[in-house]
Amino acid sequence: MFSATLLTTLLLALSVAANPVLVNRSPVTLPLSRRVNLTSIHNLVRHDQNRAKALKLKGAAKAAGTPLSEAAVVSSQVDNQAVTYVASVGVGSPATQFDLLVDTGSSNTWVGAGRAFRRTKTTTTTNQRVSVTYGSGFFQGSEFTDQVTIASGLVIPTQSIGVASESEGFQGVDGIIGIGPLDLTLDTLSPATTSTIPTVTDNLFSQGTISAHEIGISFEPSITGNDLNGEITWGGTDSTKFTGSITFIPLTKTSPANEFWGIDQTVTYAGQTILSETAGIVDTGTTLILLASDGLAAYQAATGAVPDNNTGLLKLTSVQFANLQPLLFTAAGTTFTLTPNAQLWPRALNVDIGGVANAIYLIVSDLGTPSGEGFDFVNGFAFLERFYSVFDTANNQVGFATTSFTDATSN
Repeated sequence: MFSATLLTTLLLALSVAANPVLVNRSPVTLPLSRRVNLTSIHNLVRHDQNRAKALKLKGAAKAAGTPLSEAAVVSSQVDNQAVTYVASVGVGSPATQFDLLVDTGSSNTWVGAGRAFRRTKTTTTTNQRVSVTYGSGFFQGSEFTDQVTIASGLVIPTQSIGVASESEGFQGVDGIIGIGPLDLTLDTLSPATTSTIPTVTDNLFSQGTISAHEIGISFEPSITGNDLNGEITWGGTDSTKFTGSITFIPLTKTSPANEFWGIDQTVTYAGQTILSETAGIVDTGTTLILLASDGLAAYQAATGAVPDNNTGLLKLTSVQFANLQPLLFTAAGTTFTLTPNAQLWPRALNVDIGGVANAIYLIVSDLGTPSGEGFDFVNGFAFLERFYSVFDTANNQVGFATTSFTDATSN
C-alpha cells in the first residue's frame, strides 16, 4: 500500500512538472488623478506645441538614424504648464511613493523632480547616465534598477529607473512613467548603447504578471481642477469603462508618427473634410487636440472662432456655440464623434488659463506645422476624456471605444 501511494505521488509530481499549472492573471487597474498646473497666459498652448515639435523631431531623427539626443532639442521657453494625469507609483523596498505623469509619448520611467529618490536594499546602480528631452521639459541624471510597485499585484523586481539630478518643466509632480513604444528608449543612456530599455509594460508582460501585452486607459471629463477620475488597466481592458465594442486601428506606417502610438485618421466638420486621411499620434501627455495649421484654419473658418489674445485658444460667442457642429474623427472605418460640448475648454478653469469666466474657448488648437509632414495631429487627452483607449503592443494597434461620457454635457 505504501509503495503504491508513493508511486502515485511521484507520478503526480512528474505530471505537474511536465505540465505546469497556469495561473489565470486578470488585468489589474490603477487609479489616475487629474492634475492641473496652470500658471500664466498662453502657456497651455505653447506647452503642447513645444511637446509636439519635440516628438516630431524625435520621430524624424529615429527614421533618419540620427541620435535622438542631438536631434530633438527644441529651443523654446520651457513652461511648467499642463493638465495631466498622474499615477502614484512605489519605488524601492520599503517603497517611496512618487506621483508620476502617465505618458504614452515617451518610454523612460524616472523620478526625482519633486520627492527625492531613496536607495533601499533593492536598488542597484548601473553606472549609466540617462537624459530625455520632452520639448515641454527635460530631465537628466543617473540610471538605477529597482523594484517598482505599480499597484497591488503589479510588482516589477528589476526596473530601469532614471533618478533626476536636474529637471525642468515638472513642478508639482515627481517624474514620468513612460508607456510609449519600446524604441523611444534608444539613445537615452550614456555611455551610448544600442540596447533598448524595457518599459514597465514590457517587464510586466515578460515576467508573466500580466497575460496580455496591452493597457487600457479611462479618463473622465471634469469641470474642476484636481480629481481622481481616471484609471489605467495593465494586461487588458476594463469593460465597465466603455460602451459597445472597441475599434482597433493599426499603427500607422507613416514617418515620423510611426515612432509613437501613431494612427491614420480623417477629420471632418459640418460635412467638410478639414484633414484628409493622414498620420498623427495619440498622446496622454498633450492636453489639447492639435491639428495641422491648414486643418485648424479650416476648422476656425467653419466655426467662426477667433484667436483669443489672453489664452491662445480659439474663442466662440454664445451664438456661435449654439451653432457648433460635431467634430468627426474617422479611423479604421469607424467615426468617433466629438460633440459640441466636448469641443469646449472647461469653463470652470477659464480663469486658470488667463481667460474670462464663462467665456467659450475651444480645445482644438494649432499643431504649428502644415499637413503632409507625416505628423499632422495629436489626439491629446481632451479627446481621450471622451473615449476609452487601448494601447496594444502585441498587435501593433490602438483601440477606441465610446463611454458614458462621450456625449456628456459636463461643461
